[in-house]
Amino acid sequence: MEITNEEIFKAHENGKLNVELKTPLNTQKDLAIAYTPGVAKVCTKIYENPDSVYDYTNKSNTIAIVTDGSAVLGLGDIGASASIPVMEGKAALFKRFGDLNAWPVPIENVRKDGTLDVEKFIEIVKAISPMYGGINLEDIKAPECFEIEDRLEKDLDIPVFHDDQWGTAIIVLAAMKNYIILSNKKIEELKIVINGAGAAGIRIADMLKTEGVNMIFMVDSKGIISNERSDVNEFKARHKIETTKSTLSEAMEDADVFIGVSKGNVVSKEMVKKMNDYPAIFAMANPTPEIYPEDVKEALGDKSYVMATGRSDYPNQINNVLGFPYIFKGALDARAKNITMEMKVAAAEALAELARDEKIPEEVKESYGDREFIFGDNYIIPTPFDPRLIDVISKAVENAAKN
Repeated sequence: MEITNEEIFKAHENGKLNVELKTPLNTQKDLAIAYTPGVAKVCTKIYENPDSVYDYTNKSNTIAIVTDGSAVLGLGDIGASASIPVMEGKAALFKRFGDLNAWPVPIENVRKDGTLDVEKFIEIVKAISPMYGGINLEDIKAPECFEIEDRLEKDLDIPVFHDDQWGTAIIVLAAMKNYIILSNKKIEELKIVINGAGAAGIRIADMLKTEGVNMIFMVDSKGIISNERSDVNEFKARHKIETTKSTLSEAMEDADVFIGVSKGNVVSKEMVKKMNDYPAIFAMANPTPEIYPEDVKEALGDKSYVMATGRSDYPNQINNVLGFPYIFKGALDARAKNITMEMKVAAAEALAELARDEKIPEEVKESYGDREFIFGDNYIIPTPFDPRLIDVISKAVENAAKN
């Protein structure tokens, strides 16, 4: 797939979003209904019955995508303004896949002595929240992102979800559920290596442990997070492990699963060869994975294994777009006040089950050319263009919210 710079910049000219009217505004009567004097009756209705704001405004299906631009993609801390194209892209995905309105809310001037001012950030998000049915936190660096999400979840009466934390974790869990079926391994006996101890890595570990995983080797830029380490924050410290090993290469010995959420080209063919039989390699760094599928194929030859990346040009794309549009839709449909662990697990389970459904829509096959969609090593997770996702995932989340 060839994409030129000209195509990219052309698609972004004047932004990727637009606002459209849902009601007619062509006559004097239309104006009187949509604005003054008619609108005053609706304002009064909401004042007298605050919950009716969901019935008479866009709050019921509108998400704020909030960032300070401190951890954007693999670009790092590029600031609020430079983050806008990503936030617009996220809003486009909300609309295309979840049929939800979303709007970028990049926040500037929330730094204090060069670091993110958590209190100021939270104050601003709370102040803008009345317009929105949910808050999608995006591209906020760790560890501040953990406190921000936790605090906003407690203080607001609408769902708050940091996609960089939970979005990846939910999709990884779905893929893991199917890997366990294919490999016939027990989740409590798996040895898992997670390379990357930021927002995604921490929450993947949290979620996998919730589902019964006992042995996780988490690796950051300084090596394995072991009990010998005293240089880790409280969030990493939760995942310390007793071991004499210290490097990623050592962690990979006899591992069943590798999960990469850090940077590309850090896993060698030799490391893959040291893994257990029938391994799973989830190399999700973008755009350069920790190891390319071609290299894994060369390393393992005809042996059975599962390979996944974050890219769309290889099978098994583990990407957040499979989660956040439908999770928010289910939460908003249920009028949920938060997104619970039960709702997240329900999304993962529904996503895993969908990959095992043999009735693949023709439009999916057409979108991906000659790619086969038969549950197995090369198809453990549905594709982003599967039209069933919006009903299956959002309904599972809605049901979990109501139960």
